[in-house]
Amino acid sequence: MKYSDETKKRLRRLEGQVRGVLRMMEEEQHCKDVVSQLSAVRNAADKAIAFIVASNLEQCILEEQESGGDTSKLVKQAVELLVKSR
Repeated sequence: MKYSDETKKRLRRLEGQVRGVLRMMEEEQHCKDVVSQLSAVRNAADKAIAFIVASNLEQCILEEQESGGDTSKLVKQAVELLVKSR
């Protein structure tokens, strides 16, 4: 699968957030602040996962429809991926 620039941009943002958390830890900032930032990282990762699954699902459905196949299996797999990621 080809990943869009938007997807890569999301992950680069995530990478920056993780670096920021590490910097906070090195500066020995309060655990409440570190955990708050880690929570933001987790939320951003969840959104990135959903974005990737949704983009892939859209592409797969279009391909399946062109070949006359059943798309319900693809939707079920996408939902399972999202559930598994939590």
